[in-house]
Amino acid sequence: MTFHAGVGSEQGSGGDAPLNNRVHHVRAGELDGHAAISGGTTGSKNLWMGMVVNPPSSSTDNHHHGDSEAGIYVVSGHPVFVYHDGTQEVRLAAGPGDFFLVPPFVPHREENPDPSEPAVVVIARTTQEPIKVPVPKLYRLEVTDTQGTGPTGGPGLS
Repeated sequence: MTFHAGVGSEQGSGGDAPLNNRVHHVRAGELDGHAAISGGTTGSKNLWMGMVVNPPSSSTDNHHHGDSEAGIYVVSGHPVFVYHDGTQEVRLAAGPGDFFLVPPFVPHREENPDPSEPAVVVIARTTQEPIKVPVPKLYRLEVTDTQGTGPTGGPGLS
């Protein structure tokens, strides 16, 4: 095994995109905004991964991540993930070490009800760049139609 020093997000010659024939190491503090792994940081083709800090007493807007799946790992804090099951809002309280899967097109929001502690999560999505589509309200995602053209049942979806 060979060990190499230095940053793992080296660019190709002449400032080209990151090389795609090697393992990339993105060190803490080298994130590009929230993104650690993306097309821009490592040349990833299908995966986006990053860290998000939700401040105390905060909430995101209602949104979904398009046709991307999102995996979430809670690093610290106690976030609450909210979605609609077709009858009512469902609130899933989380703590450090918990994981969540948000399927494609499922409207949800993240909340941090704690008045003093931020909630830190690591998010992985099956697209190279982050997708966040705002929706006016939470609604149940209906079954995909038989033509394979996408989900049905929500506002603005066909």
